[in-house]
Amino acid sequence: MPRPKTKEELLELSESNFEKLNEIIEKMEHAEQRKDFPPGSLNRNIRDVLCHLHHWHLMMMEWYNIGMSGSKPEMPAKGYTWKTVPELNKWIWDYYGNTSLEKAKKSIKESYSQLRKIIIKHTNDELFEKKRYKW
Repeated sequence: MPRPKTKEELLELSESNFEKLNEIIEKMEHAEQRKDFPPGSLNRNIRDVLCHLHHWHLMMMEWYNIGMSGSKPEMPAKGYTWKTVPELNKWIWDYYGNTSLEKAKKSIKESYSQLRKIIIKHTNDELFEKKRYKW
């Protein structure tokens, strides 16, 4: 599907991709879900990937809440710039290092659901009009 241009397309694509991700994971045997990936990437296993996505969901919701209150959020996060995203991603990896896979699965589902609720309450213009928001 091409890049979404309407709220309905955005919701459909996000749901489809989220379901695909969960299907891939749940089709794996329990032990396989916990195995590390081959060396060479920051996110070493499924838990890491889910925690990473979850944290970016949380950052998006923070940007949204701050931006909608009339202030300008620090993006991508306080103390980081878009050029230092690799350092931010390392911080995220460290922060969630002791999280269980079960907790990661629960967290990503919760943050995904919260983001969908934000999308649902907005119009197409509110979601897609360029430079609509100062932030």
